[in-house]
Amino acid sequence: MCQVDEDYNGQLDRDEVLSFSKKCVKCKEATAVLVIRAGDMFCSGCFKEYFVHKFRAMLGKNRIIFPGERVLLAVSGGPSSCSMLNQVQEGLSQNAHKKLRFIPGIVYIDEGGALGLSVEERQRTVDELQSMFKATGFPYHILPLEEVFDLPSSVLEESSPSSEQPDITYKAAVDHFIQTNRNCYLSPEKQADLTGLNIQESHTHSLQQIFGSIKTLTAKEDLLQTLRQHLLVHTARSKGYSKLMLGDNCTRLAVKLLASISLGRGAQLAIDTGFSDLRYGDIITVRPMRDYSAKEVSFYNHMYNVPSVFIPTLDTKTTDKASVLRLTESFVTKLQAHFPSTVSTIYRTSEKLQTIQPSPSSSTAHNWDKCLLCMCALDTNVVEKASAFQATLISELLSQRRASRPVDTASPTLRPEFQGPESTAAGGVGCERAACGGGCCSSVKAPESTELKSLLCYSCQLTIKDMSSADLLPQYILSEAQRRKRRSQMREEIREFLLDEDY
Repeated sequence: MCQVDEDYNGQLDRDEVLSFSKKCVKCKEATAVLVIRAGDMFCSGCFKEYFVHKFRAMLGKNRIIFPGERVLLAVSGGPSSCSMLNQVQEGLSQNAHKKLRFIPGIVYIDEGGALGLSVEERQRTVDELQSMFKATGFPYHILPLEEVFDLPSSVLEESSPSSEQPDITYKAAVDHFIQTNRNCYLSPEKQADLTGLNIQESHTHSLQQIFGSIKTLTAKEDLLQTLRQHLLVHTARSKGYSKLMLGDNCTRLAVKLLASISLGRGAQLAIDTGFSDLRYGDIITVRPMRDYSAKEVSFYNHMYNVPSVFIPTLDTKTTDKASVLRLTESFVTKLQAHFPSTVSTIYRTSEKLQTIQPSPSSSTAHNWDKCLLCMCALDTNVVEKASAFQATLISELLSQRRASRPVDTASPTLRPEFQGPESTAAGGVGCERAACGGGCCSSVKAPESTELKSLLCYSCQLTIKDMSSADLLPQYILSEAQRRKRRSQMREEIREFLLDEDY
């Protein structure tokens, strides 16, 4: 161990001061203009070639996007998503070396209603993004987050993949695409979708009520991400797209991985941070920017004038301890400044995670095995009494118990008194009238909160728990919850007449 009075005879090693006179590590001729990692110095031309090759190699080696498919690009206006849009635009140009062969579209979700921004502020941001989208020539769709109140409950159902794509190999699909001489690039006049920002004041008020009822910023960020994802999937389905492309970079995914572990989403890490996300069945989410660090994206956008728009978020101008995601981001970025391999180490760890694939015999109608909000497999259906989930339940019940109600630690999930008013969505604080033997003031909402909780994974349960009332959620979520509950009750009634899945 290090000691205070220890004598060091030798001198401490000094970090080597990088010189801009060093040559590029790739071409060995031009002078390096930037340093990506220690020892990786590139000139301007080699860095662009390296950046472009990494994007197309990511799409090429995974072979998920087939030629001629329609892909919806989710652009938030940030540096990473705008850089992704620039790569797609250059990949579809006529002089591209290895052209991309899919048909792109753009979608932007305006979240100003959840942030409390005025209509004028939101419209200025939309106008700036709209001019950027028009320059690409791709069809674009600008939607306010308030449209989640008009979503159908089918968005929470896993749909089977469309049969439009024939069951052929990727190489055969490429050869067929080249032989037919199809062109993905259309004229900008026919592509522009001049969809304005249509905002309903009643929906904006309801959206602000939802986020105003949530006590912590962590739960607000998690619910905002969930609603945004539902709207993106519905837009892709309704507009005829089969793939959804996100702009999450390596740094963002590293922060998300650690934050998800803190929020109890360890079972969903492979889906949340992997290249492809198959949880919705017909709409596959891909993350082609997951090999880029935030530093690489910033350098590329600055050197090649890729425009981006600053849009405030829920954690804008907040402290480092405002939320779990904000604290994790501060921790990772500060650690990355002194240890440059931090982000890459976390990222490489996430690559080793694997998703549990459903059995081929399982039907898409088994939506009761998936979380109502995030559509991931439920991690709360644990029957072992020695599991970590059961230990968490016991700790929660012990912290909320009253003197007149002892806790049965042998089977905490079977005690009905702990599913009543003391475990409401308001945070587990019981009503004083219930302790006196009278009726509880929230006895009407307690069963609804309990039923909704049984349909959620552990992480989403924590999010709903921070809400004052689950009834404020959009109607499509509540309708799907009632439908799943009725199907579960019906299945219990006819259980003795059903055959096992093995048969």
